[in-house]
Amino acid sequence: MSVAGPKVTDMATLPNPLPLLATDPAGRALGLALPAGRLVDATDGGPWHEPLLWHADAPSAPGDWAAQQDAGRPAGLVPVVIEVGGGQGGPEDWELMPADTTYPGDHDAEEVLAGFWEEYAAEDEPWPGLAPATLGTDGDTKADADAPAARLADSLLAPGSAFKEPRLALVPARRSADIPAAIGWSGPVNYESDTARLCAVLRSWEDRFGIRVLALTFNQLVLSVAAPPTTAAQAEAVAAEHFAFCPDNLTQGTHNTLSAYAEHELLNKQTWSFWWD
Repeated sequence: MSVAGPKVTDMATLPNPLPLLATDPAGRALGLALPAGRLVDATDGGPWHEPLLWHADAPSAPGDWAAQQDAGRPAGLVPVVIEVGGGQGGPEDWELMPADTTYPGDHDAEEVLAGFWEEYAAEDEPWPGLAPATLGTDGDTKADADAPAARLADSLLAPGSAFKEPRLALVPARRSADIPAAIGWSGPVNYESDTARLCAVLRSWEDRFGIRVLALTFNQLVLSVAAPPTTAAQAEAVAAEHFAFCPDNLTQGTHNTLSAYAEHELLNKQTWSFWWD
């Protein structure tokens, strides 16, 4: 059984190069040198019209993310680390929902966050607005965002990391921030069913703080951050965005006030992690 085709807004995405891997598993035609792996098209409604991602069959190693970041960019493929050894299995079992996902560029990050804030914050707390950018605007500074991403990816792929069975995956996407929407990731489904709305925020964070989407599990999102907040005021402004983006980070976390969360989870921290119940 096949599911419905892509929504009109999906036409704003790049052509999907993954079908080429069906006859060229190593990806030589795309300039890649891939290990043995598999293409995933499983969704909550049956097979998708094209593969949503590729992931390695065997454990990946430090250095693999950076290598595929460089090789995959010209082909329109973006690397991400995935967990295949968790209680919910790998992406074949994640109930991906691409048919319910729009295009991140169709949404405004501040409108998304302000709407969530109004729903989940106290009635007497007005939306404070977006936090100021901490990432420089020159091209070299933005390119430097890949360096901390590579370091974090190496730590996730190293033996003994927080992931039981990490695998390198490749996703057809315009940019790292679009990865969850590109595969129809359903991790936040109890909070937001259209992941593209959250990806609009990730795009804004990519521009303002140099984030990269580094890892996904069934319901966890891990980001690297090239330019984290370095002052208490900056961190608290970002904490408000994190609360709107994922209230569970505060309401079910150790640090459940904006100031405490800012101090312990954001100040000079180059890793941001989100988990939805």
